[in-house]
Amino acid sequence: MPAVETLNKEELLGRSFIFEALDEQSRRELAEFAHVKRYSSGDVIFDAGTPGQSMMAIAEGSVRVSVLTPSARDVTLTELQAGDVFGEIALLDGGERSAGVHALTNCTLVVLERRSLLDVLNRNPALSIRLIELLCKRVRRSDERMMEFAFMNLSSRLARLLLRVTVAAPGSEEKPLTKLSLSQSEIASMTGNTRENVNRCLGKWQKSGLVELKSGWLIIRDRAGLEALAEEE
Repeated sequence: MPAVETLNKEELLGRSFIFEALDEQSRRELAEFAHVKRYSSGDVIFDAGTPGQSMMAIAEGSVRVSVLTPSARDVTLTELQAGDVFGEIALLDGGERSAGVHALTNCTLVVLERRSLLDVLNRNPALSIRLIELLCKRVRRSDERMMEFAFMNLSSRLARLLLRVTVAAPGSEEKPLTKLSLSQSEIASMTGNTRENVNRCLGKWQKSGLVELKSGWLIIRDRAGLEALAEEE
């Protein structure tokens, strides 16, 4: 695992939308206050419903974010890797965690406590206005996702999901990922559908050359084709 002194805490935390609202001095100050915490594979980082007083950036390792359905079924929302950030909303409102997170591997996390952020915002109210604007952008994106679930067919929703995942870290808009390790069960939970329906859809796509399913990987073969599907009603 990386030594604490070699971690660039400001760079890791800077991948959060919260840091977009801050000036350079505030980002540097918060990075100095952040501390490092390590977890072993299988450890619970936090459970859904527990008080949220921190945001975490993954310096090394991977974690799984999941929720329990009313029928007590554990549903994976996403898996996060080194460079990803989670826990931002609880950092802002101090409310309960909306999902549970546990370590898939040994992990090194950079932890920013809520009290440190509030101290910076209290001293510079203009930063709070910028933060509100960024939060509104996230709400708009969330509304778009809800519209997808309500009105789009599985093919379009699935195409949009895969395109989003390919540009999330470690991918980017400039260099999207071409191989994804998401299981079909995980994809089903993220699109609000069943594994069987996802399997049928991916099977059709594989026959038409859009994707390839190989050795546990989902390989994007025709990105332009997925983009066209994503625009269908």
